[in-house]
Amino acid sequence: MSPPLLLRVLLDPASALTLRPLDWDLLLRQARRGVLLAKLAVLLTPWLEQVPPGPRHHLHAALMTAARQAKLTHWEVSRIQAALLPLGVEPILLKGTAYLMAGLPASQGRVFGDVDILVPKARIAETEAALLAHGWCFEEELDAYDERYYREWMHEIPPLTHEHRGSSLDVHHAILPPSARIQVNTAALFEDAQALPNRPGVRVLAPVTMVLHSAAHLFHEGELEKGLRDLFDLDALLRDFGRDPSFWAALVPRARALGLSRPLFLALRYTTRWLGTPVPSDVLEAAATDTPVCRALLDACYDRALMPDHPSCDGILTGCARLALYVRSHWLRMSIGPLIQHLCRKAWMRTRPAGEAPAQP
Repeated sequence: MSPPLLLRVLLDPASALTLRPLDWDLLLRQARRGVLLAKLAVLLTPWLEQVPPGPRHHLHAALMTAARQAKLTHWEVSRIQAALLPLGVEPILLKGTAYLMAGLPASQGRVFGDVDILVPKARIAETEAALLAHGWCFEEELDAYDERYYREWMHEIPPLTHEHRGSSLDVHHAILPPSARIQVNTAALFEDAQALPNRPGVRVLAPVTMVLHSAAHLFHEGELEKGLRDLFDLDALLRDFGRDPSFWAALVPRARALGLSRPLFLALRYTTRWLGTPVPSDVLEAAATDTPVCRALLDACYDRALMPDHPSCDGILTGCARLALYVRSHWLRMSIGPLIQHLCRKAWMRTRPAGEAPAQP
């Protein structure tokens, strides 16, 4: 497959200077759909004044939006600290919030919709109670089935929204569902979590573990509208942490210890395949010993589904690829009996008239 315009420009930002007006229009549309407009703006910063006025306004606006989100996220984390510090609970920040608060290169131009935190499962009830007492509330009222789905099958409580600020918060007690076919050593995630300077009471995952979580998040999920953004996250983390040789030495052993060898293999495969991420050959060889079955089929699916969710990036099989990975994600998430029940219920819910009360399980 030939890479879409957005990917070509992200890998070679200076090439944007040769684009025609229609190309700029397509580039911006693909970037918006891929949640990569701010990252595109960051990469084009050295040439921004040479960009035509119309596209330049969009890129400036994306930079301003990212800066505003960063400021709001710092404040949101401080409010989480205030709520949980009296309990002695030190949440681990995840994904985009962690990249931002740790000042990592992966945070540059990285926008996200909510704050994600990880707390020990033994502390989840008191964490939830403290957050509710400090103004967070559940985004929507759940029926009995969905409440059970979150509480028994998922690795997080239902999403929270602050009643005044409207900010979204996801509280996890694991990085994959307890019913998942991949069993993660969740306790080990907390062993080497690192404190943040000037941020008492919150932590981030250690570099190797952070990469593995990013890999698990991307290659265990089935909704890949932001897949290319997440692939660039992995690329940025690997390039940054990979400057330390000890990082590469620890990567595959840590993946095996956590139970995340296959997500790591897929992460290395597609970052090197599409983004040219520099990974030592011995690490690639070691990771390849955990190659999943049907690798050619996964290539056919991910090569399509990781591209921006825009018609210009779609081929004749893109829809099939996205559907196959969506089904795969649910197959990885739970055993066959609950999976069939869950997918049938979701299919039925889509046909239910708006406003009709859902049936109880």
